[in-house]
Amino acid sequence: MPRLPPAITLWLTLSLTGHALAEEKPVSFIHDIMPRLMKAGCAGGNCHAKPEGQNNFKLSVFGYDPAHDYHEIVRDARGRRVFMAAPEESLLLRKAAGQMPHEGGARIEKGGPAWNLLVTWIKQGAPFALEGEPSLTHVSVQPREGSYAKGAAQQLTVTASYSDGATRDVTSLTDYLSQDKELAEVDEQGLVKTGQISGEGVIVVRFMGHVDVARFTLPSDKKLPAEIYAELPVNNEIDRLVHARHEKLGLLPSGLCTDEEFLRRASLDLIGKLPSAELARRYLADTRPGKRARLVDELLEDPNYADHWAVKWGDLIRPNPSRVGVKPVYLLDSWLRESFRQNKPYDRMIAELLTAQGSSHQHGPVAVFRDKRDPADMGAFVSQIFLGVRLDCAKCHHHPSEKWTQDDYYQLAAFFGRMKRRGQAISAPISGEVEYWWHGGTGSVTHPVTEAVMTPKPPDGPEMPYVEGQDPRARLADWMRASDNPFFAKALVNRIWSDFLGRGIVEPVDDFRVSNPPSNPALLDWLAADFISSGYDLKHLMRTIAASRTYQLSVEPNEHNLADTRNFARAHKRRLSAEVLLDAVGDLTGIRDTFQGLPPNSRAVQTWNHKLSSEFLDAFGRPNASQECPCERERKSSVVQALHLMNSDSLQNKLASEKGRVTALVKDASLSEPKLVTEIYLAAYNRLPEAGEMQAALRFFSTPGATRQTAAEDLAWALINSAEFVFNH
Repeated sequence: MPRLPPAITLWLTLSLTGHALAEEKPVSFIHDIMPRLMKAGCAGGNCHAKPEGQNNFKLSVFGYDPAHDYHEIVRDARGRRVFMAAPEESLLLRKAAGQMPHEGGARIEKGGPAWNLLVTWIKQGAPFALEGEPSLTHVSVQPREGSYAKGAAQQLTVTASYSDGATRDVTSLTDYLSQDKELAEVDEQGLVKTGQISGEGVIVVRFMGHVDVARFTLPSDKKLPAEIYAELPVNNEIDRLVHARHEKLGLLPSGLCTDEEFLRRASLDLIGKLPSAELARRYLADTRPGKRARLVDELLEDPNYADHWAVKWGDLIRPNPSRVGVKPVYLLDSWLRESFRQNKPYDRMIAELLTAQGSSHQHGPVAVFRDKRDPADMGAFVSQIFLGVRLDCAKCHHHPSEKWTQDDYYQLAAFFGRMKRRGQAISAPISGEVEYWWHGGTGSVTHPVTEAVMTPKPPDGPEMPYVEGQDPRARLADWMRASDNPFFAKALVNRIWSDFLGRGIVEPVDDFRVSNPPSNPALLDWLAADFISSGYDLKHLMRTIAASRTYQLSVEPNEHNLADTRNFARAHKRRLSAEVLLDAVGDLTGIRDTFQGLPPNSRAVQTWNHKLSSEFLDAFGRPNASQECPCERERKSSVVQALHLMNSDSLQNKLASEKGRVTALVKDASLSEPKLVTEIYLAAYNRLPEAGEMQAALRFFSTPGATRQTAAEDLAWALINSAEFVFNH
């Protein structure tokens, strides 16, 4: 008897089993089967989506490549995983249901919804997609935001929306993740149970590569009257938006910091420099209104401003000189410092960097292209630093907790795919010869899986096909600086806010995503809009933040904000960065370190090369020059740092130096011992000593065997080794 064609065999099988195709709802691998496999955990990184797969069966991480997964299930190994003639005997079902040995255990129940759906799909011929099938556009969760009592329960509902306007309840197929399990836990079906502490948390929902979040608030048990918030002083819109957040959460902000604290805080934040004793004395004696605003204006004109902020941005974009070459790195650093001296608008500064071309030995920004030679590396760098979006995860697969795909990653890379270069390539550790970079007009970036040629497209932006004679990098820069850009201005104001307040509105500062929402969205939106309206003026932004009452709060907590670390209800102590602290020691002692290649008496913030030798800077967290940027500073203190200050011969030599400040004060016959103590306190803490502190300090001078010199040295050493000196309050 001749063998029947496979299609006829399938039709007869379905007919004889009473499951005619016409009687069943068509099942799609993309829209029906993949969500079930994802929910069962088959495509997790600890199962068949491991880099090497599991038992010769490999799925893509989080289902980012459905075509590959379909081939593995239906076609691989001669199609042994699905049995069209007897679907329930398919290896795919029997292993998943635990009917056969399976390291992952039973993932679905025989006869359950997932089992029945898989059986139907196989009976229908295991189609990949249906004709005219719509695409998934987004998912949304309800309720999106709510205030709940402690110990309450709330069921989430997740809806998938498709390109044809249809919607579908996918609550049972969605993955759920609580960002803070102490505040709330969520089960596999989206049932949220709140905890017993106050605060605000986020539940992340993820379905087939699309993400949404539900925010929940657990107010404080002690609800404060609205009149208290209405009476809080407001310096600018920042305070209004922050107070609204505090009222919602039941937080009460601390009182204002003292003038002494503000002087020190503003100076260290704005220009990275301790106020001089002369400035402290003048500022504290000023009784006119508006003294804090005048101080900020004065600080922003200080020459140290440019050096301080160039160091911060150098951490983010400065390449390793052993890799790129000393001269290109020096020129890049000089360009940064000059940009800050000019108060160059931020959008213009970044546009100049992104569109740089020419000689690596003449134009500083070219060093970035010399370092990020691969278009993909340059795209990921630009996204993280200037857009606050981490695309690295999407280089190999769909982002695990966000919507970004490999297409997004390589479409951004395509903006840099037509760069040409000539001259000596990188030859670490020398790289001394010149290299030229320019936009060449030809070239492309291809997708590593599909091998498709990628069209330039920024994250969440429009496609920007190549145009003859146009540099696509310029179009990217224009898109970034547009007033409606969803990332550019927000990423910058968030980074500056973090520098001033110790924590970003989005934290980490370079990780903007739906599943990591801002703690105060309205505040972030307002800061970005105000920054754009100022013409991307960095000094305007810093002046606005420093003028707010929020920035000027005390570090002292009250009973209503003691546990808060995310909503800026009080100031938080922040350790000084390595360069700022070393300069502070130099300002107090009057003796500076010597740096190779820099003029005598140079400040630490003038160092342009992380390879310039300094045990102090290394101990206090200067980024390792061999690391890939961005180099975020470690803000925590360490035992190494404490031991370095306590045992440093260099510090003792500075205190005892004949040319130092301590010796000069000791030799000033007009200074009595109390006045000498006062001068050292003004230099170290920028304030006058309290009565108890004065009594303790004077005991240094009455210690047996002490001299005026040794007593002054011991006092200065003690102040330098205190938390008040090492931290910004």
